[in-house]
Amino acid sequence: MLYEKVKRNLPEKRNNTMAKRKAKKAIKRTVGKGGNYRKTSKGAGMTKKGVKAYRKANPGSKLKTAVTGKVKKGSKSAKRRKSYCARSLGQLKKSSAKTRNDPNSRIRKARRRWKC
Repeated sequence: MLYEKVKRNLPEKRNNTMAKRKAKKAIKRTVGKGGNYRKTSKGAGMTKKGVKAYRKANPGSKLKTAVTGKVKKGSKSAKRRKSYCARSLGQLKKSSAKTRNDPNSRIRKARRRWKC
């Protein structure tokens, strides 16, 4: 009974917003032209479109695309690259020998794209 009273006092708009939040779908892991992720042959990782879609689905997210260009020493971008390279090296070390030694594995391609 108490729940019904509270529910009646809430405006309709708020109930609809809550329902929409619960019905959120996960981002599709589409690969290829127009997709959210790059094919392994193209260097792996997320595309600009994928990052945009992720940030739309997760407000307040600070996800960014890979640092692929030339950067000044000590700049924010250079620090992001250094940090990613350190993290991904840990992932590479923990992966199987097959992945570690395969120059075309996703982790290897992503590291190459980040210029690690």
